[in-house]
Amino acid sequence: MALAVGSDAPTFTVKDTNGNTVSLSDFKGKTVVLYFYPKDDTPGCTKQACSFRDSIDQYKSKDIVILGVSADDEASHQAFTQKYNLNFPLLADTDKSLIKAYDVDGGGYAKRVTYVIDGNGKIIQVDSSVNTSTHASDVLAALGL
Repeated sequence: MALAVGSDAPTFTVKDTNGNTVSLSDFKGKTVVLYFYPKDDTPGCTKQACSFRDSIDQYKSKDIVILGVSADDEASHQAFTQKYNLNFPLLADTDKSLIKAYDVDGGGYAKRVTYVIDGNGKIIQVDSSVNTSTHASDVLAALGL
């Protein structure tokens, strides 16, 4: 079961697509869309990532950060990012510590769940009924944007 709205978002420090260290604390004061997905370069995950890619300007204009998370490694994330021109970081959760902390373990992969975290580290929205084709616009609509 997903974490509850109003609870503190678990902190993390992992590597991103380019091997940079990323922590939740890096985004203090900003809204973060942390979306978990099962696997790079699969049909649903590609639709979901591309929906965020195509909506990036709307997110950036509201100072919202998008972070995708799966258990894939940096090399897989790099290939996925290059193939689809993704314009936001993917986090490599190879030890599945984020997947476990955010309670989205699907048995070796991440369940498709999205958390919106406010600038103080509180979970303000949880979406576990993701439509991969419209997800980015669905998140914006749920935030009233």
